Amino acid sequence: MSDPMVSQKLEQVPAILDEIGIDLWLLYARESHTVHDPCFDLVVGTNITWESAFLLTRKGDRIALVGSLDAANIRAHGHYPEVVGYGNGVRDDLRKIISRIDPRRIAINYSLDDPMADGLTHGMFLSLTRALEGTPYAARLESSEAIVAALRGRKSPAERARIAAACEVTVQIYERLTPRLRAGLTEKQVAAMILEETARFSGLELAWEPEQCPAVFTGPESAGAHAGPTDRRIEPGDLLNTDFGVRKDGYCSDLQRTWYILRPGEDRASEAVQRGFDTIVEAIERAADALRPGVRSGDVDSIARGHITAKGYPEYPHALGHQVGRVAHDGAGLLCPAWERYGKLHEKPVEQGQVYTLEPRLPVPGHGVATVEEIVAVDADGCTFLSKPQKKLWIVGEAADA
Repeated sequence: MSDPMVSQKLEQVPAILDEIGIDLWLLYARESHTVHDPCFDLVVGTNITWESAFLLTRKGDRIALVGSLDAANIRAHGHYPEVVGYGNGVRDDLRKIISRIDPRRIAINYSLDDPMADGLTHGMFLSLTRALEGTPYAARLESSEAIVAALRGRKSPAERARIAAACEVTVQIYERLTPRLRAGLTEKQVAAMILEETARFSGLELAWEPEQCPAVFTGPESAGAHAGPTDRRIEPGDLLNTDFGVRKDGYCSDLQRTWYILRPGEDRASEAVQRGFDTIVEAIERAADALRPGVRSGDVDSIARGHITAKGYPEYPHALGHQVGRVAHDGAGLLCPAWERYGKLHEKPVEQGQVYTLEPRLPVPGHGVATVEEIVAVDADGCTFLSKPQKKLWIVGEAADA
């Protein structure tokens, strides 16, 4: 039952804790299937029912303190050599184990800036501090944000390969979709076609909630990002966008593509549409050229954002790119501007092993939005595209069939 990807992430933990100077990383949860801490997917690999603690130390200890009825499941998964099952309550055993470790710094899962490091509920925080009351350890709790950012962000070669495989099948789905597109279809019909093509592949899940996966937008009056497809019909002269991803072998893709719907008598997109699309491709290429270890994430965003505004378009109303992994929005680093909603994430340096989307957008008046979303992996001296980039505007209409 052991998940090799969980084993790989667990092997990364001691070095990360040592690098940051944390003695103990403590995951504390209950009913984790219903109230899920995202870190469980990384370093636990299953769920628990009763109040439970998973303790990981910089020395490499892995200790699971779980309810007695959860103990057999944790042992069967094989990730924690020491499994302690309790009956009456978690408090006494938790205090004994932490006293034995005697950590100076204890990281727990809360964060102001990173939702993937914010899995500890307020109720469980109160339970934990109550359990540690009267010990010196209650005053040694701090955020695990830096641990989670490093662990989620530094993808192993196997993780990178799985993301690339998810990207490859997503591109194939898009390529199968293109010949089926035409004016008159609704956004909902296009979404249904994408799901039909997805069903031709075995072992795929949607990368996010089905109400918005796929998202489909057409024309200048579309709902825009983070909305589901509607009954709006594709009209000649529209830009059509989709935002779609799959989860394959536990890892996600998240890719956007753009088509232009020819008007009667047209054999190519208008100059305004083509210029908008080309500007997006150029912005992605410039950001990719700048993306390397050590560069500030906000500086990468500024390069793409500055290229778009220099061409006379408004800046896009979101970050340039987020990390991708076990979930489409994988937390940790973000290629973003210095806006309040992003906290201090714009100051974070890019690290080798991170996998990001690059997804600028711009409006083309009278036609809709031009946008492309690619996925790149950060190497030692640059980045590599894990998705096959869309370099040309895809055309729908008679000229495309010729």
